[in-house]
Amino acid sequence: MRIRLLFFASYRELLGTGDMTVTLPEGTDVTALVAELRGRGGAFAGLPPYPVVAVNEEYTADDRVLENGDVVAFIPPVAGG
Repeated sequence: MRIRLLFFASYRELLGTGDMTVTLPEGTDVTALVAELRGRGGAFAGLPPYPVVAVNEEYTADDRVLENGDVVAFIPPVAGG
């Protein structure tokens, strides 16, 4: 299945892209997606093991099973004052 990934702010800077598409096996959940990305090494290893993500514009749990055509957004921590 094909999943579109969106990276915002510091994640976009880390990876050098704000948008990419990956092909994953059916039944992949968010945790497995993150592990696959981190396993690529390089800049991807800089992603946290449990980032905040939204699937199809809704915040979601790490165990959510992804479906073909989903859009997964990686949302970095926000600091402010």
